[in-house]
Amino acid sequence: MERYKNLSGTSGVVAFEIGQGSITVQFHDGWFYLYTNQSAGTANIVEMQVLASAGQGLNSFISRVVRKDYARKWR
Repeated sequence: MERYKNLSGTSGVVAFEIGQGSITVQFHDGWFYLYTNQSAGTANIVEMQVLASAGQGLNSFISRVVRKDYARKWR
């Protein structure tokens, strides 16, 4: 996984991993969430991948848009 830059300094996201048609996000609380094209929609996955790579806005986007549209959650 790649460490999230957290340019705002306030994100709950720690790390992420971009896959083909998916993104896995690790949060400060130790939970991992897998979002896929099927679970969250292709446009949302693309946007999440862009935000993750930029290091800003991912946590907010997840909270506002995809929320519980994950394919899998684990610790």
